[in-house]
Amino acid sequence: MFGIKKLDLFILKNFTLTFVGAFFICQFIFMMQFTWRYIDELIGKGLSIEILGKFFWYMGITLVPTSLPLAILLASLIAFGNMGERLELLAMKASGISLIRIMLPIFIMVLGLTGMSFSFQNNMAPRAQISLSTLLFSMKQSSPAVEIPEGIFYSGVPNVNLYVQRKNTETGMLYQVIIYKTDQGFDRAQILLADSGRLEMTADRMHLRLSLWKGEQFENLQSQNLSALRSATTPYDRETFNYKELLIDFDSNFNLMDANMVSGMASTKNMEQIRHSVDSMNLRLDSVGKNYFAAARASYYKQPALARKDSLKLLANERTKSSTFDSIINGLPLEQRSSVMQTARQNVAAYYSELEWKSVVTNDGDSNIRRHWVEWHKKITLSLSCLFFFFVGAPLGAIIRKGGLGMPTVISVLIFIFYYIINTSGMKMARDGSWSMVYGMWISSWVLIPFGVFLTYKSNRDSIVFNMEAYTIFFRNILGLRSQRHIFRKEVIISDPDYKKIQDELNTLRNECTDYSTEHKLMAVPNYVNIFFKNSPDHRMEKLGERLETIVEELSNSRDPKILQELNNMPVIYEHAHTSPFTSPRLNKAAGILFPIGFILWIRIWRFRLRLLRDLKQITHSCDTLTNRIAALSVGAAEN
Repeated sequence: MFGIKKLDLFILKNFTLTFVGAFFICQFIFMMQFTWRYIDELIGKGLSIEILGKFFWYMGITLVPTSLPLAILLASLIAFGNMGERLELLAMKASGISLIRIMLPIFIMVLGLTGMSFSFQNNMAPRAQISLSTLLFSMKQSSPAVEIPEGIFYSGVPNVNLYVQRKNTETGMLYQVIIYKTDQGFDRAQILLADSGRLEMTADRMHLRLSLWKGEQFENLQSQNLSALRSATTPYDRETFNYKELLIDFDSNFNLMDANMVSGMASTKNMEQIRHSVDSMNLRLDSVGKNYFAAARASYYKQPALARKDSLKLLANERTKSSTFDSIINGLPLEQRSSVMQTARQNVAAYYSELEWKSVVTNDGDSNIRRHWVEWHKKITLSLSCLFFFFVGAPLGAIIRKGGLGMPTVISVLIFIFYYIINTSGMKMARDGSWSMVYGMWISSWVLIPFGVFLTYKSNRDSIVFNMEAYTIFFRNILGLRSQRHIFRKEVIISDPDYKKIQDELNTLRNECTDYSTEHKLMAVPNYVNIFFKNSPDHRMEKLGERLETIVEELSNSRDPKILQELNNMPVIYEHAHTSPFTSPRLNKAAGILFPIGFILWIRIWRFRLRLLRDLKQITHSCDTLTNRIAALSVGAAEN
């Protein structure tokens, strides 16, 4: 009988508490990023708390599907990292519980969250997007609050430029006011100068009341008749006043636009509505294409039949005379030729403009269809990313075994940025029509799936994924790089080396290196067939390498620093690097058949042969140096 065990409850408790905190953190970050994006529409508009509350509420609802995958990734990393750091995962595995079984209760929970995310995007998010888009468009069209600066002309009021030299913020008084009004047109512009003034909003918030004291008004009285325009002087009206009141149209109320104006956006529809809209747009584009074709066909056949037949007959007759089109044109009189060329240019230009306009119509329709399909696929891929991120975060947390908000947060943010870049790039390419819709929208998922499978497999088998030494050795082998010897004087030496015996071994090693270099001709170009198809192990080099390592191991017990220094000059011999690229005969034959790959590996083998030749020369030189040094030590010991 199925039942929830205490271990499952323990795992779910660790994950759930972390997930709730991570979700609100991610939601807050995305909301702040969205707010900064539209900060210009919020600041200086005099919006009420109710309008701002609706804006943040609808914004939060639309950002839930985006915050959910990152929250699952972060919570998985932290939860499994904490259990690994506290050795709880080790205790569970020691009890015979696999990592897959440990992940099972959280997997079921994440599976439910994936379904909830899909349902949320398909039902609630489109309605919230309608309300949010309506608010955003209304905010953009809302008039800003009047905040007049000092010392510059302020143009925030329509048809009015206002200059204030100084203002008193406590009393609201404005001093040394200059006003330039164009509400009656530029030909009836008005200029007002006043010592002081005060700007107030009317009770209905539809007008600005501007009170002015001690000033003058100048108005242009220029008429629109031509005689007045040619006159040397321009008449104007001048008025001096002690007090004057102006009423300026200024709607500062927030007017919510109709929601139907944004209902056609792809982000405001569910999947069924998107499919229905795409079918309608395809039907409309097909009808437009048929109309364009019928119009083009009608314009072609609109030409007189006799003229068309005569022209074709003329061309046929001229072809029989071995004439070209240029010769026909050149045979016409000069005036008729110019007229024909001008008419042709005009027809081509008119036809090109018509086709360009028609292409704009069809391209806009195709772009709108692609935008709808992007939103359709996005509802699926964004939901499945919750599941994919879980299979990335959970095993990764079990591998790194670090909890808290430090390393898990950095890793999760880097992974999400990598996913976001791929997803955004693919979505843009699909929306522009450069990639197919399926490839562009699903490329991010195709990248996450193998990554999650690889991490889950490695973590379940307790493999060391982040062992930098293993990766270093792997790449050093590919590039053919070798490690250097690092031999130092030992603190405790139990027995000194037998220098007399080692001298004989050094002489033998030197002779073997000389003979090998002479017989194998390492400087010559290697045989391609022998390397890939007739390869055999080099047992002689294997014995030479074993003799070299034996001598180095014995002399490493020496107390003489010069001997130890010369041992570090001894190269490390790779016995099979110069014979074949692989140990398997099948791989060697396959590489030899694939010529581009085989050629590169053949060059690599030649490089290793030349390196082996240098190594043998270095060994010969080191053997002579060590022999001389041992002889000097023996003479010194005999004298003492």
